[in-house]
Amino acid sequence: MAISLTIGSPIFGYEDPMTRIAVLADIHGNLPAFEAVLNDLATASVDEIILAGDLVGRGPQGSAVVKRAQSLGLRSVRGNHEDYILSFRRREVPAEWLEAEEWGCSRWMAAELDESDIAYIDSFPFSTSPATAESVKIFHGSPSSYNEGLGPWTDDAKVQKYLIESGGDVLVCGHTHRPAQWHLPEGLAVNVGSVGLPFNSDTRAQYAILTSGPEGWSAEARMVAYDKELVFAAYESTGFLANGGATALLLRHEVATARPFLVPFLKWAEITERPPITESLDTFFEYFDPELSIVDQFKRLAELQASR
Repeated sequence: MAISLTIGSPIFGYEDPMTRIAVLADIHGNLPAFEAVLNDLATASVDEIILAGDLVGRGPQGSAVVKRAQSLGLRSVRGNHEDYILSFRRREVPAEWLEAEEWGCSRWMAAELDESDIAYIDSFPFSTSPATAESVKIFHGSPSSYNEGLGPWTDDAKVQKYLIESGGDVLVCGHTHRPAQWHLPEGLAVNVGSVGLPFNSDTRAQYAILTSGPEGWSAEARMVAYDKELVFAAYESTGFLANGGATALLLRHEVATARPFLVPFLKWAEITERPPITESLDTFFEYFDPELSIVDQFKRLAELQASR
């Protein structure tokens, strides 16, 4: 599928009052979800598409996603999973991570990328702005770190601080896999959610379109249905599931339910002093309640830790 974009350029800082920018984050090697969003964008009349990081990691088709983004000439900021995969690829991780079963998924994802994929993701900057809208500042997590996410739980004071620090009128991020918006006197802040691995109980691919109008900037959260059986087939056909251990199994649950499983499992394994491998999953599922919010999950884990 070819996507035609008409890219404008700001003149002396002027931004077209009808500029439309699509921002996609956290594709995580989910090619069917990415293609569904690209198909949706083909009819959306946007001026520019920007990626907000984490094209790779947590999914079986990282290389295919990277090549698709490259074929469209898309720019991206760097996410934590870009650096994570690069560290594995370059063996810049603890020696035991290169052998232990619990890191099999990460090793597989790093090995799946070729050198052109590596060069592309290694070129991503920490932040960027659209060519058509310099006042829009895009980060993966926050202006402070790509590991710090802004989510529905984040209070206005922190978002206000980051809006000011960003130097723009619009702050855009991803990382938490949960869409959110903050309309503040300092401007607009938007978490665009996740294309490939949402965590808000809505299994559709999620992204946002920003529009500048007479009243300033607004954001439209978009949700796009896609065939998840294609993802599950890729888990099998690529060898991701066979080689990824407990991590791949839990990530499959995340795609199917749009709820987090992996991070709670890793924290639970740490607290209970169990190895984070496939053999520990049955005991974990006896404890785990996927219906709880992530905030309540961590409260429950804190209580478990305090009781030991």
